[in-house]
Amino acid sequence: MPWALISFLVLVLGTGSAPEKATVKPAASKNVSSAAPVESPSPMYNPEAEQQLLEMTNQARALAGAPPLTLDAGMTLAARAHADSMAQERQLSHQLPGEPSLTNRLAAASPLHLDRAGENVAYDSSVGDAHQRLMLSPPHRENLLDPAYNVAGFGVIEAGERMYIVEDFGRSLPIYSAEQTEAVVAEALQRTRQQAGLPDLALVAQPALREAVCSMALEDRLATNQMRQLAQRYSVVNYTNMHPEILPASAARILNDRRITSAAIGVCYARTVTYPTGTYWVGLALY
Repeated sequence: MPWALISFLVLVLGTGSAPEKATVKPAASKNVSSAAPVESPSPMYNPEAEQQLLEMTNQARALAGAPPLTLDAGMTLAARAHADSMAQERQLSHQLPGEPSLTNRLAAASPLHLDRAGENVAYDSSVGDAHQRLMLSPPHRENLLDPAYNVAGFGVIEAGERMYIVEDFGRSLPIYSAEQTEAVVAEALQRTRQQAGLPDLALVAQPALREAVCSMALEDRLATNQMRQLAQRYSVVNYTNMHPEILPASAARILNDRRITSAAIGVCYARTVTYPTGTYWVGLALY
């Protein structure tokens, strides 16, 4: 029976058995993301085979010292829909003509905050044979055993004697409220000050800053008019990051100035065309 593999990686996000990996990179845009909705898969998917793939994958990860993957319902729907599309087109691909990218497919299907994703796609006569061949292929094995991944979705579509298989992997991050994110950023600010031997900053509420930060998310860019206006009054630092506790170098330079005594923090989480799976938009007013 013929078989094939392709894989892909994305640093969040990715797709492939070809393995695939990918990272969301900034791109100019003014619109909030409208990723295409995941279409309903055909009734030919095989949930027992999908569960078998999860179990075999977690067994292999345990032997490699990697943590187990948790099955995500949304990622499973995305994997099934893509497997169904491949079966209909009778070809393997991480992105078929007219189909959204892996990043957009996962964003449309799951509310998870993903900063990294990968995908293996394959067809074979059984999931057992497919798994063995994937494990023998270095790029596919890398996706299967990557210790950074903690969630996954598996899709198996039966088309005659052939099974079309999609394995989607991701790293899901904690989901913070705006208040929790601001607290995380505040801790990072004070930690930077302490490392410089300077006193803690006085934290001040600034509603105008929060509004300006959300304007960045709405416009999908950092340089908005509202942020420029604030920069005329304060030392302003604005950035995006899925890890809000990580400050940009520009913030550290300003925080090392002993003349800075106060800070206001604004945070807005949003999904946009540039960041399909979402990111934290952060603004700091330092004075």
